[in-house]
Amino acid sequence: MHLSAAIPTDLAPSSRRSLRRRLVARAASAQDGVVSRRQVYALGVTRAEVRAEVAAERWQRIGVHCVATTTGRLSVPARHWVAVLEAGPRAVIDGESALVLAGLEHFTVDKIRVSVPRGARIRHRPSLIDIRQTRRWSADDLEPGPGPPRVRVAVAAVRAALWARSDRQAVLLLTMTVQQGLATVEAIAAEMLRVRRDRRRALIHQTLIDLHGGVGSLAELDVLRGCRERGMPEPDVQAVRRTPNGTYYLDFRWSRWRVALEVDGIQHAWAQHVVGDALRHNSIALDGDTVLRLPVLGLRVCPDEFFDQVLTALRRAGWTGLARPA
Repeated sequence: MHLSAAIPTDLAPSSRRSLRRRLVARAASAQDGVVSRRQVYALGVTRAEVRAEVAAERWQRIGVHCVATTTGRLSVPARHWVAVLEAGPRAVIDGESALVLAGLEHFTVDKIRVSVPRGARIRHRPSLIDIRQTRRWSADDLEPGPGPPRVRVAVAAVRAALWARSDRQAVLLLTMTVQQGLATVEAIAAEMLRVRRDRRRALIHQTLIDLHGGVGSLAELDVLRGCRERGMPEPDVQAVRRTPNGTYYLDFRWSRWRVALEVDGIQHAWAQHVVGDALRHNSIALDGDTVLRLPVLGLRVCPDEFFDQVLTALRRAGWTGLARPA
């Protein structure tokens, strides 16, 4: 954001200083109380005046290139403004930080992720900002509207997955973005088409395929992968089961062998869900299905034991496949 202003020369020095302060305050109000020193100087404020405002505790220096027109704790949007202003003129909030700004819940970031074009001169690397150069930087990727410059959610989801610390975190970020309704699978997949080479390209494509198929949680993705790794047949996801007592949705069902698997998250242990879950389980079992339950905790600490039970149920129902792929 470039600022400039012409200060009338016929004003008294004190009036000119007051006017400059008001211009800075107006500019800062559009950026959550933060301006770059370059913006301040473009409004006619001198370095000496900046030092005086800081000394008088009306302003505070933030980082190397920014000042805040308040002296209190910075808000979350203000900290993101600092990140882009410190990183350079074409810096934008990107990756998981852009997802958080867009409303992603239950995920925290250690550093604010900022992207700049490949080859851009990075003036400063603050310890709490992670600056990434990317050859995919494009002004068309920016989210319109007020607030710190950030990329669109679908773009942010792809880059967050590419830059994640682990494959599991990459899958988690994609799943949470879709699950919380921030972006559709189709929108993320369209942005993923721009990625020609990356070690996680296949993983992200497979995750999007799984999400498009109706998988609604990271635990359910883990179940699908566990089945594939063990050479098990592919189950139906979110299968509809109609019984005399009602219509139910099952997390997974092997229809040919009438085996169902329900993945229990922490919410299934809550009192208001216990009775309903039990009635559904019993109704489906009475109608002829073998219904197995897999708590998320079990998926984390002893997955082999639970998958062995599924294999046993499938074999007893007539499946003749191998327990492990050859």
